[in-house]
Amino acid sequence: MIEEPPPLVYARAVERPPAELVEGFRGASTCFIVDAMGGSGALDWRIRPIVGHSFLGVALTCDCGANDNLALIAACAESQPGDVLVAATGGFAHAAVTGDLLIGVARNRGVAGFVTDGLVRDVADLEALSLPVYAMGVTPNSPGRRGPGTVGLPIVCGGCAVSTGDIIVGDRDGVVVVPRARLVETLANLSKVKAAEAAMLERVRGGLRELPVASAARRPDRRT
Repeated sequence: MIEEPPPLVYARAVERPPAELVEGFRGASTCFIVDAMGGSGALDWRIRPIVGHSFLGVALTCDCGANDNLALIAACAESQPGDVLVAATGGFAHAAVTGDLLIGVARNRGVAGFVTDGLVRDVADLEALSLPVYAMGVTPNSPGRRGPGTVGLPIVCGGCAVSTGDIIVGDRDGVVVVPRARLVETLANLSKVKAAEAAMLERVRGGLRELPVASAARRPDRRT
């Protein structure tokens, strides 16, 4: 007899980074964070804010697969204040992975935001909830609740690897994931990026007419 596999597989343990590391990213733009990580870390550009303009939190992942949200329902039940639910659907674009009811429950649990490479629904009611929601788009179609899926295990969402315990940041430029193993390094680099950007912005406001790197790109035959 062949037994049916369990509908959901859970991570054995969920570890979250210290709150002070999370707060170190408060107010930082996704562009600065990407620069602090060497120029990468952003999810697919099509994952855009449907509700809200920014969020910061700790990723709690789930892999829902196509046309299903059982794993997301389970992940929501495991969530803690400050988590960001990250739902992978494989880019499924024929039904929403969630709507206002589940997002409302997430808000009641203190979740800081929701991110998916799929679609959402109930936009008017989502706006009333005021929980940041980032997705590929919107459709009225609803998903099933059968599984299979995973909760708390590594996923790929929007072309990027995301693990539970990573820090995830969203603003109007998109969504960035900072791997937990790189939090300290990225925070240190972030301070340097902020200082360098502030100094260059001051020069631009003062009338700078050419970026310093332009000298390396100047035509060899250009006369000065």
